[in-house]
Amino acid sequence: MIILGLDPGTATTGYGLIRVLGNRFQMLEYGVITTPAGLEMEKRLEIIYDSLEILIDKWKPQQVAIEELFFNQNITTAITVGQARGVLLLCCAKHNLPVAEYTPLQVKQALVGYGRADKKQIQQMVKMFLNLAETPKPDDAADGLAIAICHAHYYQTNVRRIAHD
Repeated sequence: MIILGLDPGTATTGYGLIRVLGNRFQMLEYGVITTPAGLEMEKRLEIIYDSLEILIDKWKPQQVAIEELFFNQNITTAITVGQARGVLLLCCAKHNLPVAEYTPLQVKQALVGYGRADKKQIQQMVKMFLNLAETPKPDDAADGLAIAICHAHYYQTNVRRIAHD
């Protein structure tokens, strides 16, 4: 099964694609979708949509996992991230892809086992789970991979639970 993990953002959307083989994970591709800061919002959202569509057409993932909107203080950032998320969700819907959503806390718990883990701990676990020589860069791309790994863990747990019911 191929899982696409997405870390939404208007300036930078991180993505990571993994293949799940039993209880092992193989990294297929990771990176970022970036948009120029001075560009109109609708053009930035179009770039995000078109770029995601290219990734979906290339890799044909069976599952998509996306980070839920995390809002603390900056409402402006939350609104623009929400717009990027909406475009990502729309693109997935147009391709009939099932989408799972995870909070940053769920991602941290799935990878590290601790909800207050920092970025470096998450990145080390991504490197370990995928047997990579180096930590994926930039951070947004590593986050995309982390979200994909998180989904693989939750998905496998749910499949096992259903099989035993």
